Amino acid sequence: MTAAGPVAESSAATQSKAAVHDLIVIVGATGTGKSELSLDIAESLGHRAQAAEIINADAMQLYRGMDIGTAKLAHDERRGIPHHLLDVLETTDEASVAQYQSSARAIIRKVQAAGRVPILVGGSGLYVSSVIHDFQFPARDPEVRAKLEGELENLGIGILFQRLRELDADAAQSIGSSNGRRIVRALEVIEITGEPFGAGLPEEQKLWTPAHIFGIAAPREQLVSRLDQRVCGMWDSGLLDEVRALRPRGLGVTAARAIGYAQAILQLDGELSETEAVDQTAALTRRYARRQVGWFKRYNECNWLNYDDPDRVQKALSIVMGENGDHGDA
Repeated sequence: MTAAGPVAESSAATQSKAAVHDLIVIVGATGTGKSELSLDIAESLGHRAQAAEIINADAMQLYRGMDIGTAKLAHDERRGIPHHLLDVLETTDEASVAQYQSSARAIIRKVQAAGRVPILVGGSGLYVSSVIHDFQFPARDPEVRAKLEGELENLGIGILFQRLRELDADAAQSIGSSNGRRIVRALEVIEITGEPFGAGLPEEQKLWTPAHIFGIAAPREQLVSRLDQRVCGMWDSGLLDEVRALRPRGLGVTAARAIGYAQAILQLDGELSETEAVDQTAALTRRYARRQVGWFKRYNECNWLNYDDPDRVQKALSIVMGENGDHGDA
């Protein structure tokens, strides 16, 4: 009996130590506090002698200089915790989900190989799914894509969006009517494969690597209030000055159409008043948040935490460390 005790304890400690190297994923709608939770979990792991590093999964935070409108954490707000995939693209670049998948997965493996915990955090559903699920990208056809891009330029985004809605209503709802690049990509896949674009998306079941996935939930009324405050805060914090500084460097299609940035550009060009720009940004942000909620609700393996639960960090850690046998809703 005496000899068995230390052996059992050592085995349990080894199992716990191994499990904590699994990927941690934090998702949810914009404005729910994902960045704060990721920092709190990383710090708490550090107190347990287990270092962690954070990998960004917000598509707009990939862009260098797009800080205020994306709620990007400043260096002095990162609590000394290493962050990856922030400020890796110029505003003239076009983000690629396939390239992001490759980069993020390589970083995750590198962090794990160093004996640290990778924490993937963000609200860009397709980017998150491309990393955590067994996600294979559909084939491309340069001729088909060139034809569709020509139609986008000549016919306008509304015509192509209507076509996508007729061919794949679910994809149209997920993508939205303002993202021309993704509308073109969806139509390209449909034309190549003859199947709905959604057929190439992950089933939300098979994980690429062992992971603990946490979603942050907030009641709709409270989330709307937080989002409206965030949008007003963007203008108060100097979004217009940020956009003025970015324009001489150039803004590609993706960067220029980002929520908040597109409206700031229109305001600077005199096409919208500040009130109109703020109201339009708030409306688009609320719509985007609804799409995010719908996307992440499909994650069957997700543990949901309330955004204002004072015990949310401890609940998450209990699951990560194997101290809680219930992996359902937290």
